[in-house]
Amino acid sequence: MIVGILSDSHGDHGIVARAMALFDSLAVEHLIHCGDVGGQSVFDELVGRALTFVWGNTDYPPPILCAYVESVGFDLPSAEPTRVDLDGKRFAVFHGHEFGFDDAIGTLDVDYILHGHTHCQRDDRCGAQRIINPGALHRARRKTVATLDTATDQLTFHEIAS
Repeated sequence: MIVGILSDSHGDHGIVARAMALFDSLAVEHLIHCGDVGGQSVFDELVGRALTFVWGNTDYPPPILCAYVESVGFDLPSAEPTRVDLDGKRFAVFHGHEFGFDDAIGTLDVDYILHGHTHCQRDDRCGAQRIINPGALHRARRKTVATLDTATDQLTFHEIAS
């Protein structure tokens, strides 16, 4: 399974649309947004896709946005971290600002820990865990997303034109 990973879009639906075009060309089957979504216009670009997401430190979702997110078929994050199993792999998704995030690395029973927040790409291992930050689509010199092939563990970073 090809998983598309993005973070820190901060409401820039145009760059998210360009990232979705890339993901479509790569046959991405599931999206994971690691927070700082930035509003309804970004969710509009994600409608119709399999999505797991978390809120970031700049997301202050009012009830009307939460209702919209649910109305288009997305599940609201209900715990920190948000967990999802894909293709037999276990993921924990954070934004990266949460209390206890650093302590989770190396202690959670997952294959992958995904996060955003720093606006910097990351690909590290801690024991059997792989820690991935796709970079950012906003306030970054290079705007990047990532794809992960769960069958081969191949991670690829992709630059998105501003």
